Formats: sequence, structure tokens, C-alpha cells
Amino acid sequence: MIGVWAKSINFAADIFSGQMFMLRFCLSFLLLFFPCFLFLGSKPSADVPDKPDVTLAVESAAYAGLYRSMQLEGVVSWKAFRQAVTGYHKIADRKRDVLTLIDFSRPSTEKRLFVFDMKQRKLLFSSVVSHGKNSGDKYATSFSNEYGSYKSSLGFYLTETTYQGKNGYSLILNGLEKGINDRARERAIVMHGAAYANPSVVSEGGRLGRSFGCPAVPQKLTRPIIDAIKGGSVMYIYAEAPDYLAHSSVLKETDRL
Repeated sequence: MIGVWAKSINFAADIFSGQMFMLRFCLSFLLLFFPCFLFLGSKPSADVPDKPDVTLAVESAAYAGLYRSMQLEGVVSWKAFRQAVTGYHKIADRKRDVLTLIDFSRPSTEKRLFVFDMKQRKLLFSSVVSHGKNSGDKYATSFSNEYGSYKSSLGFYLTETTYQGKNGYSLILNGLEKGINDRARERAIVMHGAAYANPSVVSEGGRLGRSFGCPAVPQKLTRPIIDAIKGGSVMYIYAEAPDYLAHSSVLKETDRL
């Protein structure tokens, strides 16, 4: 009888010993690998970027190729060009393969209006262009969508029809961005020629003359430029203005670069 009890006790001890071994093994396993599980299951740090936007990279490379093929280095700002082309491709209502860029980050003494043939991949025109008289002196630094502001408005436009007005041959511009330039028609913001926009004015006053908000061009280029862009082409008026990108309905913050 005593032998039976002894065997039972030894058997129970063996079971208990085995259970303790398994318990220690499980605890050791958890202590060793639990931190790894926490790391793998946690969300990425805010400092770790998401996977790259392949579409954005492909578009940027294509636009860079277009920029180089047009031989625009040193002529047109890459940043302004990239934003203009990005918006151009987003505007479904355009009817012509022509893009106009007005770069108001440049002074009025320099050529800052550029017209591109997007199908033939070439620069058609480059010219000086006036800004609104309340947008600034030599540089345009302040912009408005308000009637009576006499300021230029940034953003994307579609060109419409031509007419003969008090400034001669003129082109109606339709502002596409609400709160930024959508009152262009109400404000009579059009492209037209003007004597104060002739390059000779720069030598007299140190800057180009200014308008009531219209992009006015030299008189001798008025008809050639307007005829090249009228009838549903895209125009983009650019400036170094972070507030514009924050509110644009065409571009996004990621289009800043």
C-alpha cells in the first residue's frame, strides 16, 4: 500500500514538474517575443512616410521631360510650370491644347507671360505683362477677387470669346476657382493691350505700367497672343502665395513643389 502511495506521489510530482516546465517555457517565450508583437502591431510613427505616391512621381517625371524638351531651363520657373501643367490636365472643360502661364513671382520688368503649345511641345510667346495697380509696384504681392480692389487674381482660368472694347481687341477670362478668381467676369478682368504695358515704359519709370486688375500685354502682341489662346484654353496666374494652394479647388498642397 505504501508503495502505491509512493508511486502516486512520484507521478503527481512528475506532472507538477512538467507543468512548471511548460509554464516557465511559455513565460520565457512571451518575454522574448512579446515586444516584437507590439512593434509589428503598432501604427507607423508619424515620422515614417507612407509608401510613395507612384502616380505623383510618374506625373512629375513626365512634366520634367516636357520642361526639358521645350528648353525652358533658365526661361520659365520649374515650380510655376509644374503647377500650371498639373492644373491644365485637371481641367476637363478645356477645348484647346494651349496653356498660358503668368508668373507674378517675377518683376514686371521681366518677361513673365508664357504661352505653350502642349501638343507640339513648344513655347509660342514670352512677354511682359501688367498686374493690377493695387497688387504692388514692381512686383505683384497682393491679390483679390473683390470688385473694386484693382488687384490681380491668382489661379486657373478658361479663355472665352473676344470683343472690341475701350482697350481695343480684348479676351474674356472665366475664373474657375471659387473665392479666388470666380468674380473675374463681374470685375471685367480681361486680357487686352495697353500702351502702359509696352516694354519701353520700363526704361522711363523703372517698372511696367499697371492695370485695374487685368493682365495687359504690349499692344503689338495683343492680337497674336489673344488669337493663340482664345476659345477655351487654360490660363494659370502664379505667385509665391501659400494661401492660394491652401484654398485652390484645382491644385493641392502636394502640388506645391
